[in-house]
Amino acid sequence: MTNVILESEILNNVLENKEIDRHEIIDIYQKSISSSNELFATAQKLRIRNKNNSVTFSKKAFFNIINLCKDTCSYCTYKAEPGEGKISLMSKQQIKELLQLAKKYTCVEALFVTGEQPEKKYPEARNWLKENGFKSTVEYLIHSSEEALELGLFPHTNAGNLNYDEMKELKKTNVSMGIMLENISERLTKKGMPHYLAASKKPKTRLKILENSGKLQIPMTTGILVGIGETIEEIIDSLLAIRDLHKKYGNIQEVILQNFQPKPDTIMKDSPSANEEYFKKIVALTRIVMPEMNIQIPPNLSPKSYQSFLQVGINDWGGISPLTPDFVNPEFSWPEINKVEDYSKKAGYDLKCRFPIYPEFFSFINNRLRDKIAVIQNEDGYVKEEYWK
Repeated sequence: MTNVILESEILNNVLENKEIDRHEIIDIYQKSISSSNELFATAQKLRIRNKNNSVTFSKKAFFNIINLCKDTCSYCTYKAEPGEGKISLMSKQQIKELLQLAKKYTCVEALFVTGEQPEKKYPEARNWLKENGFKSTVEYLIHSSEEALELGLFPHTNAGNLNYDEMKELKKTNVSMGIMLENISERLTKKGMPHYLAASKKPKTRLKILENSGKLQIPMTTGILVGIGETIEEIIDSLLAIRDLHKKYGNIQEVILQNFQPKPDTIMKDSPSANEEYFKKIVALTRIVMPEMNIQIPPNLSPKSYQSFLQVGINDWGGISPLTPDFVNPEFSWPEINKVEDYSKKAGYDLKCRFPIYPEFFSFINNRLRDKIAVIQNEDGYVKEEYWK
């Protein structure tokens, strides 16, 4: 009986807007092992209080600009190697054509994704840049972002560990940027662990990028990967690291919770996917740790049950493309947007299309970007329904 009272007291403190500490969060999780009901109910109360009865998404096109990458992660199939026949090296013309097609499909977001500093390892990347008239991948991203803006699409760049000056330049043309923290654990970088051959995913390195984004006041998307062999303490420490950054700089616009799915031809191909009940508890804990945060799960990675996550604290589906695959998880197709809308309505939520920047972060971007958003923005800061539907 004492344990139940203790859990209730902690969760009541959360509902009274009192910040809880690491020990209390671990305690909530431990109590949820026997029953998740109170955890889920509290997360849902916080979600409704802070995000009302709507759920958002971004209508995007995924630009797989270059998938050569100097890192090797145990679970990744995005990275290509020369000779494998799956290298993506998009030319300026290909980018322009996809932007035009994205505009035809009334996409709002141009998601620009690259491998980690490919030109530092591969002559193929250096030659590709030279052929297109650029010295670095970042120069190419700046050019591509300008092209997107000219057509009325809004760039969101996810290009790994960019330095301060590179991010400062990209801020001029990108309404937001992203980098996954994945996990703050040093243990996961040790030999035999998933991040052993991924130098860019060392926690201090990733935290430095997020710190720089805060100093530059870039609306930033980050998040964690769930189910790669982490402990619950490592998950909680990762969430607290994100919370601390947001308290300091106020620029974390969204936390993605991505559930690990094993892929063939990877070191972790035989590792089990994230247990759904465990994953839901992580979602609910995230809402409790950061009550006002925008929290997202990718619907394509939980294709049979994603709508059920609306009851444990999420308020966003992330980017969904009617046009391009998820090149990071190509075996998982995007759900059709009209079906996502139907599922959301049946669960009691209105689906709204957002920009790759949330309305509450509009003040972070320059007037040029703000003026372009205003063209298709409704009175609530979302994309006009007549535009995206």
